[in-house]
Amino acid sequence: MTPLSSRELCLRPYEEGDAAAFAAAVRESVATVGRWMPWCHDGYTLADALDWFAFCARERASGAAHEFGVFSADGGELLGGAGLNQINRQHNFCNLGYWVRQSRQRRGVATRAVQALAAFGFAELALTRIEIVVAQGNAPSDAVARKAGGHFECLARNRLLVDGQPVAASVFALFP
Repeated sequence: MTPLSSRELCLRPYEEGDAAAFAAAVRESVATVGRWMPWCHDGYTLADALDWFAFCARERASGAAHEFGVFSADGGELLGGAGLNQINRQHNFCNLGYWVRQSRQRRGVATRAVQALAAFGFAELALTRIEIVVAQGNAPSDAVARKAGGHFECLARNRLLVDGQPVAASVFALFP
């Protein structure tokens, strides 16, 4: 698959050689990303990363998801991850998720990744709607959804589970 390029970023499928950097980025980000994503914990291992990469490859092959590593433009530094998942072909929409390693947050990385993924979803996958669902209280992700052009539609009760507990979430939508 051809990498997606966006201002100062390269989004591409994960490769086995990315696993150590990915695991390190996850462990670095427990204080920020881990609050919202249960997979982000201080015990995250190289094997966990390889399992995730294999899952991503299977999902991409089946058309169920398109997950990408987010890298610096030269592909040298892993900045985070982003993807289109939960693709619903019956209604032609999907979910868009993203995370940025703690040391690279608040620099526009997530916003640029969202914009690149949305362009890919509309142009290459012919989607007609992309949703971003943000747990209530996750102000940084909320800001990214808005900056990337997401239209706030509602606050949905019990929409996500955080630490095993149902929480309300803002639903944003992007359109071609």
